[in-house]
Formats: sequence, structure tokens, C-alpha cells
Amino acid sequence: MLSGRSRSLPPRWVDVAVAVVVFAFSVVNVASQDEAGISEIPAAGFLLLASGSIALLWRRSRPLTVLGVALAMAVAWTMLGYPGNPVFVSLVSLYSVGRYVLDWRVSSAALAIALSVVGVIQVTDGDPVSDVVTALVVTTLPWYVGRRVRIRGDYAAAARELAEQLEWKRATEAERAIADARTGIARELHDVVAHNVSLMTVQAGVARLVVADDPERAVEAIGAVEVAGRRALDELRHLLGVLRPETASGELGPQPALNRVHELVDQLRATGMSISLAVDVSSELPVRVDLFAYRIVQEALTNVLKHGGVDAAVQVRIEEADGHLDIEVTDTGTTTSTLPGSGQGIVGMRERATLLGGIFEAGPRPEGGFRVFARLPLGDQ
Repeated sequence: MLSGRSRSLPPRWVDVAVAVVVFAFSVVNVASQDEAGISEIPAAGFLLLASGSIALLWRRSRPLTVLGVALAMAVAWTMLGYPGNPVFVSLVSLYSVGRYVLDWRVSSAALAIALSVVGVIQVTDGDPVSDVVTALVVTTLPWYVGRRVRIRGDYAAAARELAEQLEWKRATEAERAIADARTGIARELHDVVAHNVSLMTVQAGVARLVVADDPERAVEAIGAVEVAGRRALDELRHLLGVLRPETASGELGPQPALNRVHELVDQLRATGMSISLAVDVSSELPVRVDLFAYRIVQEALTNVLKHGGVDAAVQVRIEEADGHLDIEVTDTGTTTSTLPGSGQGIVGMRERATLLGGIFEAGPRPEGGFRVFARLPLGDQ
């Protein structure tokens, strides 16, 4: 079987073949209308047929010029009184005008000129009206076919362009979705690592300070480090498992929610931090609000641990009212922690609140310490 490349000839070869075939058919057509045959066709006649056929080599790039040559050849043939009518050059050139002229008005004007020339030639030859009408219809037909091919090609090109645009849009949306997913995973990883590593660092520091004087408390602190480390590994395994759902989907646990905020507070209380917790949530929260609320509380408490120290007194208030959820975390921290920070904590909390259509405030308190406040809508906003 021939390949697609071998079956399709280059356009120039096609035009050469068309020119040769048209010349041959024109000669046969003229000879068939003269009893003397080909031998009696004058040299000027062959020259006219050859010039019209050679002009077809440029029928794609200059269709109007080629039509002009064909019409001039037909007029000269008639004026010289040669037998027959070399119509094939004109028919092919009219098809080319319909096919390759972009502006339909110019193409239609060229057809009108061709019809006028053909009509004059037919009347000059004394043909009956029926023959004149037939000649005009035959002249119009190749132009119409070429124009339909042109329109069909334009539709196909427009369809391809639309398909390419849709494909580009789908690819762009896919890239945006991947970027959003990566941003979300990075934010979750930041929250998990920052919170649990901060706990581990504080507890390890406590163990180092009291190991000589209070070994029992040092053991408790090291145990808290182990618990925080295991919790961090569990959450990291859960988050990274999302990237491989075909192998880890059966091991994925639920996302953290406000029903686990007591565990979060107990973790921090184990470091010696004084935390009061007030939760007043009567209804089941939307999943995203539940997750984002937990993460905001987690990040706010982590910031207290980093920047306020374990001696800070913290108040956490989570309250549902009037179609929204209020989260407020205040502390009395006055010390400067040496724990490093990424600088992304407040940014992450603000982004979460903004994604839900809520508001977020964070800043120092006039009486000392720091305050974080978020209001998250519970409706369809």
C-alpha cells in the first residue's frame, strides 16, 4: 500500500499535468471539429492553445491573470476564424478563479466578465439561443464548483483553528489546575511541617533543658516529640499519597477538620502553653470550610508557638453565627522566639479566607500580643 506522502503529488506537478492534459484535450477537440484533422491546424492555432495551457501553471498564484489569458486566447481564436472552440483552458481557469480568489466579489466580477465574453463569442458565431444558454451554464459550473471547494476549505480551516484554540484552552486549563493543585499541596505541606516541626523543636529544647534536673519531664517531652513526628509523617503520607492515587487511594484518611481541633490544642498544651478553647458550632460545616478553618487555627497557634513562646496565654474562639464562621486566636506573647519562620503563615491564612469569599485580619494587639481573626461564609459564596 502506498503511503500518504507518495499518493499526494506536489502542487507544481499537478499543475504541469493539468496543463499537458488540457493542451491535449484542446487539440483533440479542435481537430474533431475539422474534417482535415490535426494536420490542418495552423501553427498560430497550436501557439494559442499552448500559451493558454502554459498559463495554467500559474492558476493557483495568479488565477485572474490566467483567466485573462484564457479569454484573450478564446477571442483571438474566434477572430482568426479557426474551427471549434478551445473551451478547456477557459473552464479550468474559471475553476481556479472560484477556488483561489479570496474575495468573492472580485471572483464574481471575473465570472461576469467571462460570461460576457463567452456570450459575445456565441452570438458572433450565430449560435441559437439554446446553445448560448448552454454555453453560459457550462461556463458558470466550474466557477461554482471551485467556489464551493473554497468555502468548504475555509470552513475546514476555521474548524481546525477552533479545534486548536479549544485544545490550547484545555491545555491551559489543565496547566492551571495542576498549578493550583501544586499550590494547595504546598500550602498543606507547609502547615503540616511548620506546625509539627515547631512542636518537636520546642519539646526537644525543653527536654535538653530539664534532662539533668527533671528526667521524668524530659522523657515526657521526648515522648511528645515522637508523637508529633508520627503525626507529621501520617499527614505527609496522606498528602503525598494524593499524588499517587492509583497506589495509595486505599490508604488515604479523612482531611483534618474542626472536630480534631481539641487534639491540636492538647498537643500545644503539652509544651506548657496555656490555651483556652471555646467552640460553638451547631451544624455540619461544608468540607472546605471545615478544612480551612482547622488549618487557620493550626497556623495561628503555630505562629504563637514560634513568636510568642510557650509562656504565652492563648485564647481560641470558634463560633458559628448568621451564616458565617468566626475564628479568633489571641495571645499575650511578649517574648521573641528563636524558631525560624517561612513568612508564609499569615499569607496562607489570608489566601484560605479569600478563597472562601471571607475576610481575614492579623496584627498586634494594643494591650500586647497578637490577634488573628477570620470570618468564613457558610453559604454558596
